Amino acid sequence: MTDSNPELTAKMSSVTAFSSDDEKFMRRAIALAEIAESHNEIPVGAVVVYDGKIIGEGFNQSIMNSDPSAHAEMMAIRDAGKNIENYRLLDCTLYVTLEPCPMCAGLLVHSRIKQLIFASEDLKTGAAGSAFSLVNHENHNHQIQVSDGLLAAECSTMLSAFFKRRRAEKKAEKQARKNAPNA
Repeated sequence: MTDSNPELTAKMSSVTAFSSDDEKFMRRAIALAEIAESHNEIPVGAVVVYDGKIIGEGFNQSIMNSDPSAHAEMMAIRDAGKNIENYRLLDCTLYVTLEPCPMCAGLLVHSRIKQLIFASEDLKTGAAGSAFSLVNHENHNHQIQVSDGLLAAECSTMLSAFFKRRRAEKKAEKQARKNAPNA
């Protein structure tokens, strides 16, 4: 029997079997995402792993640091580079709870990350295959192995709940301003 949807067949054939170590490292990224959320940042966490050990960690800190580049991936890669005293992260894997944006995808290519494992796709700005394919663009001299979907439901739920809460807070603030007596 042949599947009539070739895109679905291709997606199904590329499903990755994740190891218990992969899950352990993604769980650490999720814990970091929870730290980001506790600071009212978008809950994204990332870890860089070399030879079975975490060498860099990060979570979103753009609001805290007034720094638009302080994404989880950026923070984790900066941490890893300092820890190994090298700007090249050869043979390293990045685990992140959300598909990297174009800025972070460029960072992954420049830092020479070997493998990217992410949980949730970002259909609007994901640059590892969902909206763009920057991590494996044919013009780059470095290609990154990409696997996605590890603990995706858990990470997607965390992100959705965060944005739902933020929308409700903004609506309540708007309503409070509307109801406030003029001074």
